[in-house]
Amino acid sequence: MPSPRVLVLALACLAGQAAQAQLFGDDQARQAILDLRQRFDQAVAAQNRLVDENTQQRRGLLDLQQQIESLRGELARSRGQEEQLARDVAELHKALASQQQALDERLRKLEQDAAARAPDASAGGAVPPVASDAAAATEKQDYDAALAVFRAGDFKAAQTGFSSFIKRYPRSTLAPSALFWLGNAQYATRDYKEAITNFRSLLTASPNHARAPEAMLAIANCQIELKDSRAARSTLESLIKTYPQSEAAQTGKERLARLK
Repeated sequence: MPSPRVLVLALACLAGQAAQAQLFGDDQARQAILDLRQRFDQAVAAQNRLVDENTQQRRGLLDLQQQIESLRGELARSRGQEEQLARDVAELHKALASQQQALDERLRKLEQDAAARAPDASAGGAVPPVASDAAAATEKQDYDAALAVFRAGDFKAAQTGFSSFIKRYPRSTLAPSALFWLGNAQYATRDYKEAITNFRSLLTASPNHARAPEAMLAIANCQIELKDSRAARSTLESLIKTYPQSEAAQTGKERLARLK
């Protein structure tokens, strides 16, 4: 399609020729001018449409670029949050492992000392006669063997070991600790209901045991895994009230805040 400038020049030339050479009559000249004007108007309209379309395309490209930049920013923020979360989780695991190791070291000595003593009244019932040194040594060996299996990560075998220990030595001073580790082995294999049963048995038999606060916290963890938030809140509140000075209670406060 000719450009508007070309049409204007053509119109001027035609008008000049019509006036000078009188090649056309008045009607023919007028019609030619009208035709040229129509073609000029059509060319201008077409050019305006092209300008509008070009403007709309540019706006669309700008909008698309803005959306791309926004998505890039969101992706960067998401990656940053994910990396921070991974670091936080790693630090939490490290801190928990350190705390557990320190607590294990403290309680191992207590358990070794307790193996040489008769069960106290808190275990329930009358105090039985003191076992012989040989029997106490065998009892401690069986307990240590089950604990070694647990620490090796064979949680199924650890469950068998601790269950057998509890059946063989139900009145042992190590029985509450065996219940604690049995519950942890069951938690590790996602047998949460049985784990709760054994943790509660520990609390019933020896509410003042050194592992009692951890057992109550473990019950709440099992309830959380079972999606029973109401029961978990109740257990954590009881933990904080019953053992307010324990490390488990401090952890329980944090988890209770997240549940709310």
